[in-house]
Amino acid sequence: MPRLHDLCSRIQNGFRARLQTIAIPETKMNLAVVNILYKEGFLSSVTRGNHIGPDLTYTPTTNENVATRRLWLNLKYKANNPALSKLSLVSKPSKKVHFTVNELKNIANGRRAQFIKPLQPGEVVIVNTNRGVLEIQEAIEKNVGGEVMCRAL
Repeated sequence: MPRLHDLCSRIQNGFRARLQTIAIPETKMNLAVVNILYKEGFLSSVTRGNHIGPDLTYTPTTNENVATRRLWLNLKYKANNPALSKLSLVSKPSKKVHFTVNELKNIANGRRAQFIKPLQPGEVVIVNTNRGVLEIQEAIEKNVGGEVMCRAL
């Protein structure tokens, strides 16, 4: 599994350094998490590219160029403040956190589940389910539980 803590730290450090764009390794997991952050309004755009910069024309990922492929993220700022203030990991490699649908509902409805605090207004939780990587509300709608990966505020 790609290391999600690397993705979280790169994005958070990019916002702290007030960068306009950052590059992260192109993996299926990173793409799924970044797409959720884009849909929720934390990022202004996501483009594919190589280690030098975003692609101007479509370039497929092959075995020869897989090591140089990157996802280029344009970070979003509102009134000179970062749109994303905190991106923290919930599941760690040493301790995976798996929740049922009822436990996900508890978190979304403002109640505690196990040792996880409830959602705050504007906060997003990303869950890895057997139907793919979903935002917590989508997972509840599809009635699936899974591994709670990270929270974004």
